[in-house]
Amino acid sequence: MALLEVRGVTKRFGGLLALDGVDLHLEEGVIASLIGPNGAGKTTLFHILTGLYRPDGGEMRFQDHSLAGLSPHRIAKLGICRTFQNIRVFGQMTALENVLVGMHARIEFRLWEVLFRTARLRAREKESEARAAEFLKIVGLESKALEWAQHLSYGDQRRLEIARALASAPRLLLLDEPTAGMNPSEAQALMALLKGLVGKYVQSILLIEHNMRVVMGISDRVTVLDYGERIAEGSPAEVRRNPRVIEAYLGRGQWGVHA
Repeated sequence: MALLEVRGVTKRFGGLLALDGVDLHLEEGVIASLIGPNGAGKTTLFHILTGLYRPDGGEMRFQDHSLAGLSPHRIAKLGICRTFQNIRVFGQMTALENVLVGMHARIEFRLWEVLFRTARLRAREKESEARAAEFLKIVGLESKALEWAQHLSYGDQRRLEIARALASAPRLLLLDEPTAGMNPSEAQALMALLKGLVGKYVQSILLIEHNMRVVMGISDRVTVLDYGERIAEGSPAEVRRNPRVIEAYLGRGQWGVHA
């Protein structure tokens, strides 16, 4: 069953054609990777899918809902959440507080409940804190719940971003270079974490990734962009053998090496 359908999406920045009629099909229950050289349009596509950019053409549907013209918060409520290439944690908030921020799209209170600190509000706050602690445990940060985010290691901050994204109850999780800056053992641990999320906490994951070991080890499907154009899509093995991919991105003999 199609979770996300992208058809003919185009984006221009003045005279620059950042995306040129890109198609993308994502099914439920899969981990898919979006790869390509720097400037290929990968992050631009993420921005469009999450409402930060408006496309100049094309169609996007998520679980049969059109994403056209929707604001980022409405897209988040539909069930699409993302992380960014550059870490964006709230450094002077605890890890637990960072995760609580991710729940804002799913928690609603009336003004008078907040002003008078009603019993319902206090109960919901306790429930939210317990739930946030669960997400920290999922990513292996339960012992660091009360540490300031800025004091966490780089890898821990990456995992904290994933916990915060999970707190918004996404159906589709978009991860922009989640293993960037990680050593091989950290990247391996993150791969295991992501595999365990699908089907239990999210329906599918789409990630932008330059580490080819991660791409080959975790992906069910791979889509390759080059100069804003989709040049290949298929299983990792199919993409690995594609001459256009080898020429445009990987270089002969480069599969399996961090690109």
